[in-house]
Amino acid sequence: LTAAPAAAATGTPPGPGRPARPQRPGRELTALLREIDGRRIEAVVRRLAAFGTRHTLSSQTDPVRGIGAARDWIHAQLSGYAAASGGRMTVELQSYVQQPASRIPVPTTITNVVATLRGDVTPERVYVITGHYDSRATDVMDAVSDAPGADDDASGVAVVMELARVLSTRRTEATIVLAAVAAEEQGLYGSAYLASQLKAAGADVQAMFSNDIVGSSTADDGTRDPRTVRLFAEGVPTAETPAEASVRQSVGGENDSPSRQLARFVTDVAGNSATGMDVRVIYRRDRYLRGSDHISFLREGWPAGRFTEPNEDFAHQHQDVRVVDGVQYGDLPEFCDFGYITRVARVNAATLWSLAQAPGTPKGVTVVTTNLTNDTTLRWQRGPEPDLAGYEVVWRETTADQWQKVLPVGDVTEVTIDLSKDNVFFGVRAVDRDGHRSPVAFPKPGS
Repeated sequence: LTAAPAAAATGTPPGPGRPARPQRPGRELTALLREIDGRRIEAVVRRLAAFGTRHTLSSQTDPVRGIGAARDWIHAQLSGYAAASGGRMTVELQSYVQQPASRIPVPTTITNVVATLRGDVTPERVYVITGHYDSRATDVMDAVSDAPGADDDASGVAVVMELARVLSTRRTEATIVLAAVAAEEQGLYGSAYLASQLKAAGADVQAMFSNDIVGSSTADDGTRDPRTVRLFAEGVPTAETPAEASVRQSVGGENDSPSRQLARFVTDVAGNSATGMDVRVIYRRDRYLRGSDHISFLREGWPAGRFTEPNEDFAHQHQDVRVVDGVQYGDLPEFCDFGYITRVARVNAATLWSLAQAPGTPKGVTVVTTNLTNDTTLRWQRGPEPDLAGYEVVWRETTADQWQKVLPVGDVTEVTIDLSKDNVFFGVRAVDRDGHRSPVAFPKPGS
């Protein structure tokens, strides 16, 4: 594989390989996306808002109002979907007692509602999506006032539940976890517990997405952006060790964390006409002054990101329901755009399906640095998937944000490329016999 002259300042650089192209949705995925039903999504948002409040400290026993009633309704709905799965989907109430802590004044039972769709081929490989079903008013400790939480975050729960419905009857190679988590507003308690349980079980979580505030396409000034969803993806990993930081400082990679590779994968498979959406990647862990449930997974060292609407109207988040000077405050269903939530659900579905049907992200990827050379040798471990066809090396200029060139290298675990590792960034991804591609793994220096 031979190098070409120095890359052009713009466009696809000269050099080995073909230009990188998005992964188009196949027939199965296209059919799945068509089944996502906006009317069902709207019904979920309105039903969750009708529980009055879903505050973490609200009643867990009242059958009509409070977080307990919402929990039981979500559990019943997901259990109904699981009944159609032929035993592949299971649903559990995952509970623990949180002792007094920040925003938790008394011992409080926190319960996640978790649907697990077990993979048929590599079930140990896990992909997770969440929405949080708790809500809040202006005072984060107010468990009595109405807190309908339509956008924040009945919208995210509706995405999770609709995906559970359409995926329950389908077979996937890897395992998908779809969870309505609790106590996000009090401090990410539910997602932290979910992540800790997966870690204790030895799960290989290769991607996680939080859907949090995905309900509206209208900003506070009235402008609309109904075809864009933001995806927040951190650069320097939250769980980076001092040794890993030292390597990064030496060779780069601030824009090549596992979460950034995951974000590139999402734009590759889910920003297209089949979903009707553009995915706008934001190079941050989250917004200023805010943080969602993906952070719990980042803390465990797993790649994760947050989907959220493109522009926010803060009069309809974390606000008591009231009218002031003719302005309606409060997180009410009337301010949601249900067509928009439906398209966000399609972005999630395209992402999850593409991940769960493709091979896993390559492991043990190394760029050999034992000698000073002007070529590049890459090594990696072969994956366990029976339909694995081989691997592709991708590369880009160090100043480019997306992978620019692709080199198919076959079913091998080592390749040498006549292109200097000092001048460009490399990655490796797996491909199966149907053409499904994994996320890219960024190499670490080694032998």
